[in-house]
Amino acid sequence: MEDFAMQPIPGRPSSSTPTVDEPTEPQGPLSDKPDQAAPDVITPTGAPTGAPTAANGQQGAHLTTSQGVRLRDSDHSLKAGERGPSLLQDHHLREKITHFDHERIPERVVHARGAAAHGVFEGYGTADRLTVAGFLRKGRQTPVFTRFSTVLGSRGSADTVRDTRGFATKFYTDEGTFDLVGNNIPVFFIQDGIKFPDVIHAGKPHPDREIPQAQSAHDTFWDFVSLHTEGQAHTMWNMSDRGIPRSLRMMEGFGVHTFRLINAEGETSLVKFHWKPKLGVHSLTWEEAQLISGMDPDFHRRDLADAIEAGAYPQWELGVQVFPDTPEQTFEGIDLLDPTKIIPEELAPVQPIGLLTLDRNPTNYFAETEQVAFHPGNLPPGIDVTDDALLQARLFSYIDTQITRLGGPNFGQIPINRPHAPVNDMLRDGFHQDAVHSGVAPYKPNSLDGGCPFFAGADDHAFIDAPTKIAAEATKVRAQPASFDDHFSQVRLFWLSMTPVEQEHIIRSYTFELGKVYEQSIKERQLLALANIDPVLCSEVATGLGLPAPEPTETLTDPEPSPALSQVGKEWPVDGRIVGIVVDDDTDAGELDDLRTAIDEAGLVPLVIAPHGGNVAGTPAQRTFATSRSIEFDALLLGASPAPAPDALASRDGKAGVADRDDLDPRVVLLIEECFRQAKAIGAWGAGSDALAKAGYQAGTGIVTADSAQQTVESVLELLAAHRVWERFATSVG
Repeated sequence: MEDFAMQPIPGRPSSSTPTVDEPTEPQGPLSDKPDQAAPDVITPTGAPTGAPTAANGQQGAHLTTSQGVRLRDSDHSLKAGERGPSLLQDHHLREKITHFDHERIPERVVHARGAAAHGVFEGYGTADRLTVAGFLRKGRQTPVFTRFSTVLGSRGSADTVRDTRGFATKFYTDEGTFDLVGNNIPVFFIQDGIKFPDVIHAGKPHPDREIPQAQSAHDTFWDFVSLHTEGQAHTMWNMSDRGIPRSLRMMEGFGVHTFRLINAEGETSLVKFHWKPKLGVHSLTWEEAQLISGMDPDFHRRDLADAIEAGAYPQWELGVQVFPDTPEQTFEGIDLLDPTKIIPEELAPVQPIGLLTLDRNPTNYFAETEQVAFHPGNLPPGIDVTDDALLQARLFSYIDTQITRLGGPNFGQIPINRPHAPVNDMLRDGFHQDAVHSGVAPYKPNSLDGGCPFFAGADDHAFIDAPTKIAAEATKVRAQPASFDDHFSQVRLFWLSMTPVEQEHIIRSYTFELGKVYEQSIKERQLLALANIDPVLCSEVATGLGLPAPEPTETLTDPEPSPALSQVGKEWPVDGRIVGIVVDDDTDAGELDDLRTAIDEAGLVPLVIAPHGGNVAGTPAQRTFATSRSIEFDALLLGASPAPAPDALASRDGKAGVADRDDLDPRVVLLIEECFRQAKAIGAWGAGSDALAKAGYQAGTGIVTADSAQQTVESVLELLAAHRVWERFATSVG
């Protein structure tokens, strides 16, 4: 028991245990929790101060004004008599209310809802032949800050909507900041950045009603993508299970664009960046996503923070697909400047070049996660951009939006954005200028400041723009290469690479989303796009919509499937997975303690689910039948067959109304039923096996029974490696 108590259930709100009575003895600010860290204390011009991170936080034990004047009262405004009007001279009232009135800054137009963590990136040295970027050298460790986000929803939307996720990492390298700003989907809706406002306006809530929030299941989105068929590739990825990740820790990341690397000899290569999660790529079922949105809209950010707090640090390998830097900038006939296309990994394997580990939660959401500012143009020596028209627009847009969001051009001086390399930029003044610049000559050339700052030469590891050729006969045109006009072959590649169960999920997604569309003509237009992808897909969706399936207008090809695109058929580490354990007051305390210890030592988090709160079988109950739901757990263990608890009343708990029985608590029946439908591993022993039988289930296809808790958990851990019991899903395709 004592050993297990050393690994508390994550989610503790404070580093101190509060007392029942309000504290009255003055003390300074509490330290951060062990899982938290603030930005390093760096000056606005990039110099490390050596001060602890707490130096950026509150100081002293007493409440003060913003200027450090101690206050004796913050509950009552200054009045003309006890019942009189408040006085304008109350400087504390005015400061407090004025600051409150301005607490909110404009939220991001896209990627507004985010979660983030600090970490470290360690280079493997395998990229030395490709680039002079120092942070990729073998053993070099670089602090990072990574932010994950949804694209369409507002800051208050739910985590588990069907949407693209942002995956942005800020590398604080000693050669300047590098921002790798990507998504969990490697293709994008558009090929040219000039169309970005169009796709976002189409995906956002309708402007008259501001609904629906954080989803694409509406007319304007499908109106746009059915007319603008270059968006079909991204749409297919969104309609697949990739659109609803199980966890931020279990999704891939992609740089989307093609970048150019420069090595020490000045040779260049073209690359695409990939983040590969160590835990594998896994998703939620649609039922789980809908349940979670109602029960825990913060599911993904809670999962990330809890995993880090529990010591299950999420990791990703950074890898690159490498291509020759030829004048055509194509590979195997695929245009590398087209962000709606992928290069299958079977044609160009992803080569690992480093490891990202996220190991510390932010101390303050606003100061860090909300104010972090990324920019694709933040590039270190050795990495450069290409002529991808979407990337070119992003190089302008990101700086432009930060000036509005963060109150001026000095947003790079906010602590979370400060570089960890010396800064001597000759940029002066502006809102929120935190640096105190010396000297009198912020211009070049000068003699009054001794010529400082000086230009860096090649030997000083300066950033060198790759000397790429521009065709002499090029003319200014609003056009794109003919290779960009193929909008369907890669969408068909993705479809053919899915297993039958994944194809079934895609059919359900299209059917649901298009079923939410009001205008019949938009449904018919999108069905025509599906016909140009696959006849089975089109026919099944058309059947669900009650419409005829059209004939294709494009010639269907049969590309070689890419197994790397499928989530099924592999095994992955189970670190940080949640295991629910159903117990009652008759459960053997020693057996339960041994079980929890075994689960904890395997790197998973056990959550005890009991009929009531308090201690049950000598153990604190983390969940009760009233407060738990299947979406919280990756696997379910049954160690008891509890009769209905006193609160198993439909009037008290709606879940208790799912069955009328007196032999087994109906909420346990619901847990079993939902876990079975969602293809989760289920294990039972002793009285738990009786509960399984009472609920109408028996051993087989991901349900294991054994003589002991230890044997049961060993079998369940083996099943968890595949994420789900995929054979349990019914499918009508394949």
